[in-house]
Amino acid sequence: MNKTNLIDAMAEDAGISKAAAKKALESFLNNVEGALKKEERVSLVGFGSWSVSKRAAREGRNPQTGKTIKIAAKNVVKFKAGSELQKAVN
Repeated sequence: MNKTNLIDAMAEDAGISKAAAKKALESFLNNVEGALKKEERVSLVGFGSWSVSKRAAREGRNPQTGKTIKIAAKNVVKFKAGSELQKAVN
């Protein structure tokens, strides 16, 4: 399912226009992104939670040459599925 399919499904399920569904989805995504930028945790009980984790700088290897390279530190987004979501897919 892509973004367009999700918007269509949301509009049909909620009985709203596709434009309203698109606006709602974009608002949700922007708010999750904003919270994660502030390094806040976003949790939807039963569905799951998003959080930001810091990955330290490290050394790696170029697989083509075998040469050691430095990999910069960065923040990564993690998602942990909630219990209801896990039950739904199993």
